[in-house]
Amino acid sequence: MPQIKPGTRLRSAVCASEVMVVAAPKESVELSCGGAPMCELSAEPAAGASLDPAAAGGTQLGKRYVNERGDLELLCTKPGEGSLACAGTAMTIKGAKPLPSSD
Repeated sequence: MPQIKPGTRLRSAVCASEVMVVAAPKESVELSCGGAPMCELSAEPAAGASLDPAAAGGTQLGKRYVNERGDLELLCTKPGEGSLACAGTAMTIKGAKPLPSSD
């Protein structure tokens, strides 16, 4: 996978999921969705790829996903059946920041 940077749009090769990179680490990372490597939005996915049942957790529209280290953040722009992973580790939905109390 080529070096990703903020603003890069990617799509799954095995489902309808599409994401936009919000924050990216300096080094290259291996992103996958549904068990298959992700490709650029304009690229045609490889033929014959199928959804891995172990990676079929799905993505949710408008949710931000982060990796374990917190240096990669993806925004889901189109939901799908596959779940996102970075270097083989599942990404999690980023929690909302708590608002300050207004006492």
